[in-house]
Amino acid sequence: MGAPCVGINDSGGARIQEGIDSLRGYGDIFYRNVQASGVVPQVSVIMGPCAGGAVYSPALTDFSFMVDKTSNMFITGPQVIKAVTGENVSAEELGGAYVHSKISGVASKMFANEASTIEGVKELLSYIPQNNLEDAPLVPTNDSATRLDDSLALVLPSKSNKPYDVRDIIFKIVDDAKFFEIQPIFAENIVVGFAHFDGRSVGIIANQPKVMAGALDINAGDKAARFIRFCDSFNIPLVTITDTGGYLPGVGQEHSGVIRHGAKILYAYSEATVPKITLIVRKAYGGAYIAMCSKHLGADMVYAWPSAEIAVMGPEGAANIIFKKDIDESSDPVATRADKIDDYKSQFANPYRAAIRGYVDEIIDPRESRVKIINALTMLAGKRESHVPRKHGNIPL
Repeated sequence: MGAPCVGINDSGGARIQEGIDSLRGYGDIFYRNVQASGVVPQVSVIMGPCAGGAVYSPALTDFSFMVDKTSNMFITGPQVIKAVTGENVSAEELGGAYVHSKISGVASKMFANEASTIEGVKELLSYIPQNNLEDAPLVPTNDSATRLDDSLALVLPSKSNKPYDVRDIIFKIVDDAKFFEIQPIFAENIVVGFAHFDGRSVGIIANQPKVMAGALDINAGDKAARFIRFCDSFNIPLVTITDTGGYLPGVGQEHSGVIRHGAKILYAYSEATVPKITLIVRKAYGGAYIAMCSKHLGADMVYAWPSAEIAVMGPEGAANIIFKKDIDESSDPVATRADKIDDYKSQFANPYRAAIRGYVDEIIDPRESRVKIINALTMLAGKRESHVPRKHGNIPL
């Protein structure tokens, strides 16, 4: 029927007495979850225990909502873990709503009680279409499409290394300051969720400068890529807000596969055929500039605030490399380095060089951000894009 599917889970798992037949039942569900993926939205609601093989159906669906203190998910329960490894752990510590919302990233959202969880499902469904052949419904709004917001010019701190909350930008530019965030406490260095622009549903992906300076890491790669692919599956345009200094450096990140996980964002954006609009508000350095839906990954429209810094790397690091010889040979290395940093900033840490080359379509007044995005969405409403025929690509997992 092309209708979304909502599964409510409160179960002790497979009945041991049924033997292999109970496992077949789970396998049949998993198979149908996969066949329905990208055809109809699938939402899992965990309202009690969900253990063993039962956890894989929620894992295969698009969103999983959990209830704080009353729902849990785990492959093997506390008793089995104690018997096998000797570890003592409660069900809540092992697989409670907070654990899966904050640490594992299995849960899309956590709610205080069952009633608010059901309301959350309703709100989610209001942003998305019934199936992959439809568009999300237009939502009436009294928020003017031509509204300018003078306060946007005050959001960014005076110094580019100071943090701020990117949600302050999101709330100011979307309809009625309403934003339905997904995975709000997992990989907090990137923010994803749904909003409306002049009644149209969009998916928003934004770097979060107040957490790890908005750097992209392993979890951010997984979180953003999955959200992008959902939006693309269901014809929901993507609006990206960029402010990142790059991918997170470190031995732990490299050894854990930040290259592989970071590539997921590149793949997801490049694969997406829905309208893609990018707003660069401050830092856009190196590989992370490319990854956050640059022109080079197929962005349809790229806007930048005058405060945007688009370059291969930050001024301090770049000066140390480019002007190393000048600094080393100087009688006053500190002053020379400061001068070289200023030179680099004036030449490269701005949006104008990118605009000259067509990588930025327009440098805009921050207060016009909402108007520009709405105009772009209107222009791109009829976008059609096709790829070379293939069975499917091979996303780095």
